Amino acid sequence: MKVSIITPTYNSEEWIIQTYESIVNQTHHNWEWIITDDCSSDETLKVLEYLSNNDDRVKVFCNRKNSGAAVSRNNSIEHAQGDFLAFIDSDDLWLPNKLESQIHFMGDKIDFSFTAYELVDGSGKKLDKLVDSNQSGSFDYHDMLKKKATLGCSTVMLRRIAFNDISMPLLRTGQDYALWLKLLRTGSRAYVLNDVLTQYRILPNSISRNKIKKAKRQWQIYREIEKLSFKKSLECFSFYAYRAIFRK
Repeated sequence: MKVSIITPTYNSEEWIIQTYESIVNQTHHNWEWIITDDCSSDETLKVLEYLSNNDDRVKVFCNRKNSGAAVSRNNSIEHAQGDFLAFIDSDDLWLPNKLESQIHFMGDKIDFSFTAYELVDGSGKKLDKLVDSNQSGSFDYHDMLKKKATLGCSTVMLRRIAFNDISMPLLRTGQDYALWLKLLRTGSRAYVLNDVLTQYRILPNSISRNKIKKAKRQWQIYREIEKLSFKKSLECFSFYAYRAIFRK
């Protein structure tokens, strides 16, 4: 089974080599890494071109203008040839058995899965914070409207032929969550593999800076993308807010 790994990049030169190494060190070797750079102003593109010149599994594309992660991911998805799509952001890391474990978990019956993950800081030090490790079973559209699982982007794997449209809605932030809702709206379910197989990097100020933006984004997705009524949006947002505050 071939896995197409989808990554957007923007000014990621400090982290991208480590992300690449975490892919190269996978116990599952049949993969292609499809990166779309969003007009980086640092040396990210040069690093990627070097990697591509030395590893033909690395395929690099560039946006003509800075367009955001949704456009970048969609471009990479359009070039994917694998049986599965897996997503990893340009500063995140996978444990070596991530792809192998997830493919085995999905087997022939699961089309949409995600894993637990842990938080690390900029230097890779663990922050003693696990996400989705206590989850079990699967989640449908209504579960995810209420954010019953976090469903981190860099943990997701999809069976490519199971979905007619895997393009992300063109939002500057939150496009991954909007895509999961779009896929689940078709009747699919997202199954959790609660092994910690991904490390999500928390960079300085990233949490505090994004809390208000995340809340506004969540409301926007309810009202503008999912077209929920005000009452339904308020109901779902209350679940979202409660979990954001009290989730351990």
